[in-house]
Amino acid sequence: MTRNPILTFHGAARAVTGSCFRLETASGAVLIDCGMFQGSKTEKTLNYRPFPFDAAAISAVLLTHAHIDHSGLLPKLARDGFTGPIHATPATVDLCGVMLPDSAHIQETEVEMLNRRNRRRGGADVTPIYDGRDAEATLALLRPQEMDSWFSVLPGCRARFWNAGHLLGSASIEVELTAPNTPLRLLFSGDIGPDAKLLQSDPEGPSGMDYVICESTYGDTDRIEASAEHRRATLRDEVRAAWREDGVLLIPTFAVERAQELIADLSTLMLAGDIPFCPIHVDSPMATRATALFRKHARELENGAALVEGLKSSHLHFTESVEQSRALATARGFHIILAASGMCEAGRIRHHLKNWIAREAATLLLVGYQAEATLGRLLQDGVAQVRIQGEEFPVRARIRSIDLYSGHADGLELAQWISERAPIRHGLFLVHGEEEAMAGLAARLSALPAERIAVPALDDSYTLTANGFVRRANAEPPRLAPEQVARMDWHNDVSRLILDINEALRATPDERNRNTLIRRLRRALDEDGLPPPRHPARHRH
Repeated sequence: MTRNPILTFHGAARAVTGSCFRLETASGAVLIDCGMFQGSKTEKTLNYRPFPFDAAAISAVLLTHAHIDHSGLLPKLARDGFTGPIHATPATVDLCGVMLPDSAHIQETEVEMLNRRNRRRGGADVTPIYDGRDAEATLALLRPQEMDSWFSVLPGCRARFWNAGHLLGSASIEVELTAPNTPLRLLFSGDIGPDAKLLQSDPEGPSGMDYVICESTYGDTDRIEASAEHRRATLRDEVRAAWREDGVLLIPTFAVERAQELIADLSTLMLAGDIPFCPIHVDSPMATRATALFRKHARELENGAALVEGLKSSHLHFTESVEQSRALATARGFHIILAASGMCEAGRIRHHLKNWIAREAATLLLVGYQAEATLGRLLQDGVAQVRIQGEEFPVRARIRSIDLYSGHADGLELAQWISERAPIRHGLFLVHGEEEAMAGLAARLSALPAERIAVPALDDSYTLTANGFVRRANAEPPRLAPEQVARMDWHNDVSRLILDINEALRATPDERNRNTLIRRLRRALDEDGLPPPRHPARHRH
């Protein structure tokens, strides 16, 4: 007797991060991706909470690519008892060798800083999600598999990778189930790259699928012309507009692919005389190591020669140590800094923002998707003040945004990619997007009946049959309700409130009126039954 597989969405469900899908078959359970959550603090707490499944019961992992929102919880999975193979393309295996240890280092470093602040406030210590030893143990489980070549995952389950055009080594994953399972063909898109991407060829994939699980990050967006010429002309104009004596152009960027694309285009513009020569600082040890891998895989890349040429520039500088990074604060003359992370949520970009965000000589150029509730999204939306690592800063820097370096296809390209998978016999699941983006993509898919399109919420499960999908009743409540996903949370509200209170106090003309405002705020807290302040207010005598 055959068994219908069950597909559960443990991440990237009505949100763009935390990609993790569990496929239960008659022979065992397989994860497709095991990524880290980003966004609001409420969402990021999921990284610390237990998995909603037994890690030791997972038989294998299929990894679409190395980005941390797809791979970043693999060391936690290994720490919690997973010992099976992690199948990925050779380039993804190489990149994970850089990215997972770096992720562990960032967590250990940032948790150490957080614990120092907590101790000063009397709070409890926090333990990193995983450490360097967990990351190294995970690397031993990686198994390289070539593109377009079938390999066995479990009895009755085989898979093959198709180029997704998103990142070096990125893949869509075709899964074929046979007896003792109900025979089905599934396709997990991973992240689909756009047309005319600098270093990647156009995405590919099979047709005639039973089920497709497709990303929808830009499902409601029609991107402007994205040719190489237009992209470089736009970057040229942004650099020229940012140019200030002793100024800086800060570009938050993912250390893998986005940084290398910018290096290639900036060097091309300088060599052509379209922008003046100036120092380009790549302030990311991971970007340094990743760039070496891009050089290694240059023959696999579109325009790999342009990247190799750009890496020869005498104006290009890679910083490794923390001391070298801090020294950039004293740099003179106009310069460009590329630093992770791309959404300004971690890494060295936050230190550069603390140094520059309040200065009119600085420009912050956002070149990729900014998830809801991230610092990058707040700046993109035009906030006047921000809190960075517990400190307040007015935003006086120019904030600019261009979307020509995105690693994601836009709505039109996604709809075209889905149409090329036809016929999709039984169902399409839209994932890896916020609700507006998924609704926008669904509206483009007139060839598919609405009842065949599903938009799963976090931890939703579906039985996949030869006649269609059936949503299962959740045995446990979801870890977050849908209204808590991809939304501002109370942490964002508190930060905004503190900024507004301090701004109001600064705008109040004298001490008497400031004291009046403080008493009104205190009275509002007292009316809600909150305890008095730990230290009594001081009165002037």
